[in-house]
Amino acid sequence: MVLLEGVALGWLLILAGAVLLLVEVHSPGFFATVPATVMIALGILLLLGVDIYNSGWGAIVGVTVAIVAGGITVYLYSRMTPDESPTTVSRDSLIGREGIVTKAVDHKTLNGKVNVSSAEWSAHSTGATIPAGKKVKVVDSEGVHIVVEEV
Repeated sequence: MVLLEGVALGWLLILAGAVLLLVEVHSPGFFATVPATVMIALGILLLLGVDIYNSGWGAIVGVTVAIVAGGITVYLYSRMTPDESPTTVSRDSLIGREGIVTKAVDHKTLNGKVNVSSAEWSAHSTGATIPAGKKVKVVDSEGVHIVVEEV
């Protein structure tokens, strides 16, 4: 009778692990893969007749298999993801970079727009008005905008 309960629970664990894998496929990054593989591994152990609940050695084998399955999953998951870190651009990191004026920039208002590093920034100039299409260099950042001068 205990074997039948283990078999039923084993299949339930495998089914739940498969559902979690489907969740991971549908929504990558949810990190449901680790518990899914652990559940599948424990389900297989139960189907093979390893008593992971009442036997001391069975519990040790179950915990060991769970840790190894989780570790392998994390390792393989990290190998599949790209090594590049996300690109972030802050206004302070723009100082010294060059860009193109997309909307005329003057020294009095923040109505001017400059395209720097594939992003459009509100800007004002250090002096004279700079018309659209001119090349500029970022010399400072203030608040949520940048300060530019014509190159």
